Amino acid sequence: MNSIEILDDISITKTKLLPIVLEITSQERKMIQDAIEHLQRKYGSYENRDFITHVHQLASYFLPDRILHITADFASDFSKNQYGALIFKGLIDIDQESIGSTPPNWQSADYSKFNLYGFACALIHGALPSKPVQYYSQRKGGGLIHAIIPDEKMCETQTGSGSSTDLYVHTEDAFLKHQADFLSFMYVRNEEQVPSTLYSIRSHESIGERYRPLFERIYKIPKDANLETGTSEEDTLDSILYGNYELPFMRFDAAEQLFNPSIKQSDEAQHHLSEFWEEARNLIYSDFTPQAGDVIVVNNHLCAHGRSAFRAGIKNIDGMEYPCERRIMLRMMSKVSLIDMRAHTLTDDPFFIIEEHLGKNFKHF
Repeated sequence: MNSIEILDDISITKTKLLPIVLEITSQERKMIQDAIEHLQRKYGSYENRDFITHVHQLASYFLPDRILHITADFASDFSKNQYGALIFKGLIDIDQESIGSTPPNWQSADYSKFNLYGFACALIHGALPSKPVQYYSQRKGGGLIHAIIPDEKMCETQTGSGSSTDLYVHTEDAFLKHQADFLSFMYVRNEEQVPSTLYSIRSHESIGERYRPLFERIYKIPKDANLETGTSEEDTLDSILYGNYELPFMRFDAAEQLFNPSIKQSDEAQHHLSEFWEEARNLIYSDFTPQAGDVIVVNNHLCAHGRSAFRAGIKNIDGMEYPCERRIMLRMMSKVSLIDMRAHTLTDDPFFIIEEHLGKNFKHF
């Protein structure tokens, strides 16, 4: 069995290419806790424009040096040895009592209860450095953080609100040209012990000529299952892999590109995608089960993410099932440059992205 690369204060043990797991020390955790409490007193909200504008400098000032160095190295490493996911174990302590019961869905979530944790997520993005942003395609914006909560009415869907089916690995917003560069997933609550799944394009031994057709713009890249899909998307094709031919980036969503019954790829595109998936699905990593206070950071061009199926609100102890509070995860997205996507942002808010599908903006903006 493959093992994870573990970094701690004592040693660095490197084995096969898998996510890096950073064990946060109690001293580092206290530094972060003190920092986010100070920032909350000063700025009020993690969405305060002054805070977001200066988040890079604030991250450099408040975060422990070890976290700064590892995060910066991670962000600029596109090599064959970079998996594309960085896991912080025990980044902060979660006050479960103050959160209260998990709401029935994300629409009814009280974001004031997550305010302190928003500062912690933003600082990690600032250390990359990358700027937290919001997308209109994601819940009509909805702020810089999205609470991912299982919704009984959507349990069968291929969305964050689903639970009873495996969520296929996907790069976030694969249907956008200016999708997030980095994602963070902070686990506020995971009593069901749901494993996260990750898949890196670097896990393939080699890309080579075999997958060169994936660089061709012959693939339908439909919107996510929770978004309306228009017929005009039939005319918009793009590639699955892009960038460097030997060490590429990817735009991949297995559920939508391969298994969406309403999307019919051409025979050629379907053949290449199926061949790719046959190898990729055997490279999915699912050996990490996040605990409250853990954070996973993903390079959205290198690494896809998903999760295993689970029964929301049920935990298993020694083979016995017991009711529990349902899972809560906080997602934040960021872009390295606000300049490159300026044609796809609000005129008065370059942090708000209005791209709808593969370079086309929502018409009502």
